[in-house]
Amino acid sequence: MFRDMRRIKQLMSDSDTKAVLERGTSGVLAVSGDDDYPYAVPVSYVFAGGKLYFHGAPAGHKIDSIKRNCKVSFCVIDKDTIVPEKFTTFFRSVIAFGKIHIIEDSAEKRQALERIADRYSPHASPDAREKELKSALPRVCMLEMIIDHMTGKEAIELVREKQNV
Repeated sequence: MFRDMRRIKQLMSDSDTKAVLERGTSGVLAVSGDDDYPYAVPVSYVFAGGKLYFHGAPAGHKIDSIKRNCKVSFCVIDKDTIVPEKFTTFFRSVIAFGKIHIIEDSAEKRQALERIADRYSPHASPDAREKELKSALPRVCMLEMIIDHMTGKEAIELVREKQNV
């Protein structure tokens, strides 16, 4: 169903791939947009429990697309160092494929929003956090992506660097 990576030597381990998702703070969510044009939108996210969580407005191009077709892909770039003298970049990235849905259950929605708050505002006071959660919950849409397939890939130079350690 999913293609094997062509440059297999550059395939990252499952644990390294998950570490990229845990480190990252933004990526690009790609959906099947209007008139079958791909629609790729930068988003903040949280990776928790093997799933990806996103938040956003309850209406718009992204939500309309998800309602039509739940199959999506998500890409995170962890490293992108340009090396002009070698005519290359030293990169590390992850691509995940899966199905996404709008979280309808209020307790699950709150839990997903709490994950976002933990990730992006870890030092907020409990009072400020609770005030923001109560304010945001009625007006935010929370999305959960269940990952069907995921790969991480890095520049061959980074692979060789690991082997020499």
